[in-house]
Amino acid sequence: MKNIAERHNYILDKLNRKGYVSVVELAKDLDVSLPTIRKDLEALENQNLLVRSHGSASPVKPRVLDLSINVKTEKNKTEKKIIATAAQKLISREDAIILASGSTVTAFASILEPIGSINVVTPSLGIAILVNDKENVNVTVLGGKMYKNSLSVRGEYAASGLKNISCSKLFIGCDGIDRQTGITCATTEEASLTNAMMQAADKTIVLADSTKFGRRGFGKICQLEDIDMIITDEGLTPEMKEHLEETGVQIVIAKGE
Repeated sequence: MKNIAERHNYILDKLNRKGYVSVVELAKDLDVSLPTIRKDLEALENQNLLVRSHGSASPVKPRVLDLSINVKTEKNKTEKKIIATAAQKLISREDAIILASGSTVTAFASILEPIGSINVVTPSLGIAILVNDKENVNVTVLGGKMYKNSLSVRGEYAASGLKNISCSKLFIGCDGIDRQTGITCATTEEASLTNAMMQAADKTIVLADSTKFGRRGFGKICQLEDIDMIITDEGLTPEMKEHLEETGVQIVIAKGE
């Protein structure tokens, strides 16, 4: 049996590699009792090195800030362009899609190339303007209260515009993807509207660069198993990819040329 310092180093190393650790798994790995592992995790949590939750532990996750769309657009621009290019390959002839707000979805909207005539529904004024300039795109803009940070609408009025709409695909961004919490964003209002958009689409596709993994936003959109696909970049760890696939989510790793 390893001593306390060795156990703590083992736990933190495994946490760094896998993104989470199980109490039962650690007890087996280290050949110690469950109470011993729980004490180890409590000690590490007191040092702000991890967060305990329901028989497991996760890294300390920085809470995301509700930044403006202009600030977000300047972050990870190369990765967002690569992800957008991969998303374009999912567009079919005569498609009907919903494009949520967010910088990565906006990057996708900017390069969207319709195959035949398509319908696009969006709560984002910026995205509506981008796709309206493209040929063979019919744009429906949801109404509601304008949210300045994202230049998009929110609220019950926006959600009500989705009741008579049926789309094949929904493309959303997010601020956090976490094993336990699921898909999150900065505000509950955005989370609520995104959930309503999910009900209006056959398939939900998350566009998120790899920096979003292991982070949490205040507004919870859904659990991991509620989405169909995540398109991300090569920064996603193999361990996180494996876990996501175990939940039934299809993972697409977008690669640059």
